[in-house]
Amino acid sequence: MTEESAHDGGPEPESTIETDGGNGEGVVRRDRFSGGPARSFLSSLAADERIFEADLEVDRAHVLMLAEQGIVEDDVAGDILTAIDAIEVDGHGSLPDGEDVHEAIETAVIERIGAEGGKMHTARSRNDEVAACIRYRLREDVLDALETTLALREALVAVAEANAETIMPGYTHLQPAQPITVAHWACSYEGAVRRDTERLLEAYGRINESPLGGAAFAGTTFNIDRERTAELLGFEGVPASSARGSSAEQRSAVVVENSMDASSSRDFLLETTQALSTHATTLSGLAEDLVIFANRGFVDLADDYSSTSSIMPQKKNPDTLELVRAVAGDAAGSVQGLTTTLKGLPRAYNRDLQRATTHAWDTVDAVTEASEVAAGAVATADWNEETLAAEAGEGFSTATGVADLLAANGLPFRTAHEMVAHAAENGGDYGALDSAAREVLGEPLESFVDPEAVEDALDPVESVASRDSQGGPAPEAVAAQLEAAREALSADEETLEETSDALEAAHEALREEVNGYV
Repeated sequence: MTEESAHDGGPEPESTIETDGGNGEGVVRRDRFSGGPARSFLSSLAADERIFEADLEVDRAHVLMLAEQGIVEDDVAGDILTAIDAIEVDGHGSLPDGEDVHEAIETAVIERIGAEGGKMHTARSRNDEVAACIRYRLREDVLDALETTLALREALVAVAEANAETIMPGYTHLQPAQPITVAHWACSYEGAVRRDTERLLEAYGRINESPLGGAAFAGTTFNIDRERTAELLGFEGVPASSARGSSAEQRSAVVVENSMDASSSRDFLLETTQALSTHATTLSGLAEDLVIFANRGFVDLADDYSSTSSIMPQKKNPDTLELVRAVAGDAAGSVQGLTTTLKGLPRAYNRDLQRATTHAWDTVDAVTEASEVAAGAVATADWNEETLAAEAGEGFSTATGVADLLAANGLPFRTAHEMVAHAAENGGDYGALDSAAREVLGEPLESFVDPEAVEDALDPVESVASRDSQGGPAPEAVAAQLEAAREALSADEETLEETSDALEAAHEALREEVNGYV
C-alpha cells in the first residue's frame, strides 16, 4: 500500500514495462529503485492479501471509466479486464514480487498482455488507489461487526423478555445497593450496544466515500469521471436506509471532493477504530459482570463458553468472557497507535500510512469476534432465579426504598436517610427501623408511616415493583424499554440488510459492465 505518481498518458518508459527475470521488478519502479536491502522492509505485499479482491474491483471500475471516457481504447480495456479476471482466479499467492499488491497486480497484467497493460494506471496514483481499496474492504468488515452488535442486542432483549420479573441484586462499587431485575440489567447493556451500533453506522457513512480520482494528491489532467467510479464501486455515503429516506434509484455516488484530502486522509480509519474500541469497552463491562455473576452462582454459562482446569477437575472457568474483556485493551492500544501515527503527518501522502491500516484491521477482527462470542454467551446462559432472589435483599438493599417511603410521608429525605442509616447498623428489619425512629425522631415508626407499607418497602419484589419511573426496573417500566429496544433493533436490521444488498447490487452491476468488454 504505497505511493506512486499518476501516469499522465503516453507509452510507459521502456524501463518500466520490461520484467526482470519474470519477478516483476522494474515494472513500476525504475532500475535505480528496484533493489537493495530495504525492498523487503518497504514491501506490504503479504499484508495486502486482505485487500486483494478490493484492489481487483477498484482496478475494474477505473479501467471501465477510462474506456467510457475514451481515455483507453475499448479493446485494450477488454484485454486488461480479462487479465484481471485471470489474476483473480490464480489468487494473491500467484502474484509476482512487488512493493505492494497494486504494483504486483499491474505487473501481472503487463506480463499477460504486454506494455498496453500499463494503461490501467492512467490518471491515477497508488495513493488514491490504496485509499479506495482500504475503504472498499473496511466497509464490508464494519458490516460484519455491525451484524454481531445486532446479534448481541437480540440476545439481550431475549434475556430481558424471559426475566422481566426475575429479581436480582444491583450493585454500586460492587456492594449490594438496590434490588433490580435481570431484565433491567440486560436492558442497560442493550442500550449501550445500541449506541455502539449507531457509532459504527455513522463511521460506515464516512468510510463509504470514494477517493478514487484524487491521484497522487493534485488530481489529473485527464477528463476522468470520479462519480462514475464511485457509482461502480457502490460508494454511496450513509447506510442505505439512512439516506434521507431515498430509494436505491435516488441515492447518488459520493466522492471525497478535495484530491489532497481524498488521497492522504485516514480519519475514517481512526473514527472506525475508535467506534470499535468503544464497543469493546461495552463488551468488557458485560463480560466482567457475567464473570462476577458466574462466580456468585447467579448465572450458569454454557460449556461452549467455558473451560476447565488442566489440573483441577471441578473447575468451570469463564475463559471466553475473560478474553472478551481483554480485547478492550487491545482495541484501546490500536486507537493510541493509530492516533500517534497520524498526529504529525503533513499533507499529502506519507509512507507512515502503510503502518496505519494494520491497527484498523486488527481491531475490527478482534472486536467482531469478541462481540460474536459475547452474544453467544448471553444467549445460552441460564439464570439461577432462586439464588438471585435470595441475594436480592442482602446488605439491606431495600434501604433506599424505606427512605423514599418516609420522604413521601413528609419527612425530609436527609432526615429519613440518617434514620435508615442507623437502622442499617442493626440489621435493617422493621424492629431496627422502629428503634432508629425512636432514637432519631423521638417517636415510633408508625407515627410517620403505615407499618404494612414499611414491610412492603423492605420486600425486594415490592421494592422493584414500586420503581416504575421511566427507565426503572419495575416490569411495566422495563416493558416500555423493551418495546423501544425491539423497534430500534428492527430498524437497524433493516438498515444493515439494505446496505449489504446495495453493496451486492453494485458488485453485480460492475460485473455486468465488465462482461461487456471481456
